[in-house]
Amino acid sequence: MEAATVVEAEKEREATEEAAEEVAEATAPAKKNRIQVSTNKKPLYFYVNLAKRYMQHNNEVELSALGMAIGTVVTVAEILKNNGLATEKKILTSTVGTRDEAKGRLVRKAKIEILLGKSENFNSLLSTNKADRIKAVEQEIKA
Repeated sequence: MEAATVVEAEKEREATEEAAEEVAEATAPAKKNRIQVSTNKKPLYFYVNLAKRYMQHNNEVELSALGMAIGTVVTVAEILKNNGLATEKKILTSTVGTRDEAKGRLVRKAKIEILLGKSENFNSLLSTNKADRIKAVEQEIKA
């Protein structure tokens, strides 16, 4: 085979593998404790509060993002960790291929998945926050 033919065959093989990965990801059953974060859909604390709610029902939550949303996922995880609500269990990074509809070509994007578990004092911290909010509302009503 000529060098050009080998290169073309290699590119075609890579494109086929990437398309298969996309199909596998798209058809994989959604995890009940996974939050897929976007850069423009919701404000930061929407994801923080959603992660808290997921951890109330499960012992862990998986935060996932592509491309520009990675910074948001890291910030959400850090807020939960710094407030003592979560502990970091696992961080996975990878690159995935997505199809650019406008140009009709395959675009590679960075991906991150952060698995957080409940901290030992998660329940006590969450109930303390609720009690503080109730006291603040009662004080406002009295004033």
